[in-house]
Amino acid sequence: MKISYYPGCTLKTKARNLDKAAIASLETLGVEVEEIDRWNCCGAVYSLTADDLIHQVGPVRNLIRAKEKGADKLVTLCAMCYNTLARANQLMREDEEKRDTINRFMDDEIDYAGEVEVVHYLTFLAEQVGWDKIKEAVKQPLSDLQVGTYYGCTLQRPADVGIEPFGSFELMTKLFEALGAEVVPFTAADKCCGSYQVLGVAPGENQAAATVLNSASESGIEALATSCPLCEYNLGKQQKQMMEKGAIEKTVPTYYFTQLLAVALGLEQEVCHFELNDSQSLELLQEKKCLVAA
Repeated sequence: MKISYYPGCTLKTKARNLDKAAIASLETLGVEVEEIDRWNCCGAVYSLTADDLIHQVGPVRNLIRAKEKGADKLVTLCAMCYNTLARANQLMREDEEKRDTINRFMDDEIDYAGEVEVVHYLTFLAEQVGWDKIKEAVKQPLSDLQVGTYYGCTLQRPADVGIEPFGSFELMTKLFEALGAEVVPFTAADKCCGSYQVLGVAPGENQAAATVLNSASESGIEALATSCPLCEYNLGKQQKQMMEKGAIEKTVPTYYFTQLLAVALGLEQEVCHFELNDSQSLELLQEKKCLVAA
């Protein structure tokens, strides 16, 4: 099996721990990953201004790159990249007037009308790999690990492009159950982490992120899993400052879900790049004896 893959900007820099673990896991599961050529930034967020068509050029160009490769599906991983690409794709499929304007503007590119389906990595695992196959491939079960599945804002919203209905966490739950973990529900699983508002507040004073972390710790969650680099920054990288300022009562090790997938598949620590996580993330896995023997 072979897939076309869009990584996005952050996964090549500060979120290598999301990207590398994801690719290594798919290869272990028998999936060949082909990164699309000449990809560019997706735009990071979908424009909320109806007539801001220039903002759609970035994501649409990436979809054109996939079409040029003959792909009918484009798998992506970052929650914000997925949201931006999927919504731009929906616009190109459904709005003839705007589609024509964008295609005429990009006169050096082939025309695009939504021929490629944008698929999130979790959906691909569910529909193309299957939980049973993943369960069979597990080498280091995440036994005795209580995981919280954090979806944040952009995996379920808006409803017509969400990977599953708002309030449902089945995809990540089924994944972690296949990996042998105990999935613990918590009330802030779909609440905003503060997004880019973190730029306007002092370190450790992001109340939105603190609300998520306090909800997770109060529910008994030991490991918080996410699919978004901005969420991981707000929830993971800021915990020390939040503790110092009394915004949270307890720290919660934070991971990309692909890192925990790679760990369960028995892959070497190097592909997970735990050095990019807070030190407590690696320490918890060592304590739980989840890591493959050196």
